[in-house]
Amino acid sequence: MAQTLDISIAGNSSRNVEARASSPSYQAYQILHLGFIVAPVVAGLDKFFHLLVNWDQYLPPLVNTMVGGHGHELMLGVGVIEVVAGIGVAFKPKIFAYVVAAWLALIIVNLLMIPGYFDVALRDFGLLLAALALARLSHEFDR
Repeated sequence: MAQTLDISIAGNSSRNVEARASSPSYQAYQILHLGFIVAPVVAGLDKFFHLLVNWDQYLPPLVNTMVGGHGHELMLGVGVIEVVAGIGVAFKPKIFAYVVAAWLALIIVNLLMIPGYFDVALRDFGLLLAALALARLSHEFDR
């Protein structure tokens, strides 16, 4: 079936586009693409406003010590990186989905350093897998 979607016959190109748009894999790509634009941008912006959560609680004491007690400032930098990553996914998912996956890997390592946040680390592992799925799907569907 995938081969029939790729065959382009003169006059039937609009039918091929419709078939592609209705395919479950393309719909999965669209869902993941939107999700990995919105989630990093919202989380990144919230590092400045703390409307969702006090993000500073996710910084291990060891890391706060490593940055000379400037953990809050580090989290603001994290917010900027997350916003940039989300915008990057919007325009270049083939590249930035891998950036988001790597970023999530760092977040997981960070969370494993804090007792009591292993469940959040597991959730972020699921997000990392989803970011990798987006990266792979973008090789087929990104224009």
